[in-house]
Amino acid sequence: MTTLRGITWDHPRGYDCLVAASAEYARQTGVTVTWQKHPLSAFEGAPIEELAADYDLLVMDHPHIPEAVEKGALAALDGHGFDDELAALASQSVGPSHDTYAYRGHQYGLATDSAAQVAVYRPDLLPEPPRDWDGVFELAREGRVLWPAHPVHALSSLVTLTGNAGAPPASDPGSFLDEEFAGAALERMHALAELVPEANLAQNPIDIAEELSATDRYAYAPLIYGYVNYSRPGFRRHRLQFIDIPRGPAGVAGSQIGGAGIAVSATASDVDAGRAFALWLASPDVQRGVYYDNGGQPGYGAAWEDERLNEDSLDFFRGTRQTLEGASIRPRFAGWPAFQNQASVWTNQALRRDISDGELFRLLREGAAELLVED
Repeated sequence: MTTLRGITWDHPRGYDCLVAASAEYARQTGVTVTWQKHPLSAFEGAPIEELAADYDLLVMDHPHIPEAVEKGALAALDGHGFDDELAALASQSVGPSHDTYAYRGHQYGLATDSAAQVAVYRPDLLPEPPRDWDGVFELAREGRVLWPAHPVHALSSLVTLTGNAGAPPASDPGSFLDEEFAGAALERMHALAELVPEANLAQNPIDIAEELSATDRYAYAPLIYGYVNYSRPGFRRHRLQFIDIPRGPAGVAGSQIGGAGIAVSATASDVDAGRAFALWLASPDVQRGVYYDNGGQPGYGAAWEDERLNEDSLDFFRGTRQTLEGASIRPRFAGWPAFQNQASVWTNQALRRDISDGELFRLLREGAAELLVED
């Protein structure tokens, strides 16, 4: 009997859905898949090659794909009897999600969980949420806005706002953001940071969603990765409704694509069994069935368009789809994880006024020249 071991992150969106789906898979196929979990911080920063040495299946953040492939850590999913299924999934991609798990002509993961920075509000407290930045700042001056600006999410917001101004991250080696557009984005971030609690500079999206859903003091966050769990009945005391990001020069385009995907270790105990499970997990009936019903956030269009799922989640999927369709992608280089670790800290330091904006952009230029290059 085949047994596979997987690693994921410790939130119902990342763990409960996989345990339930794996139990159903075992009933259908006899293949056992067990899951371990690690914290969100490890999910965003753990070396994939180390995890791939210990586990058969990995739920991972797509920016790690180039580095993991360069180090031989992942098995390609294409070319092994699943190409028709992969083509069908590609046609169902939510924005660029599916393509973010491709690298150098091969597919190394599946976007089983799609997300980008969007906006969120409490519908019981705020019947008409702001739809542009003038409205956001008006609400922020009333003391009703939160914003996750923990280092990695501060950088995400810089990418989103620069992209929304019409300048998504560069794909050329040695480059990152257009400094003219990024400078204007950073000015907006400084203005927002002055109007939200200082504690936000150390908080992530889960922290903000927990606070919004538990108390009545705050009602809105303009840039936050979507978590469908908080829109569903009974998950927390109050439900949250997710919508497109505030409109800017590019409408609601430019948000940094995130989410999570499933990949197969190149040293898995049974690579083909791992591929088969990954394809099954990403299939429409599983995504809109056992995966969603047990706390998952589906990644593909068949689930995002499902009437039942939208009705259950205050239109989470329809309400944010336009943002995801216009989302931007982080630079696709093996050095990105190392660059992100540094750039996140620098961006947060700039928001705290510990370094100047000019110093931030100098550091970003130097970091990109060193790390965002072809091997």
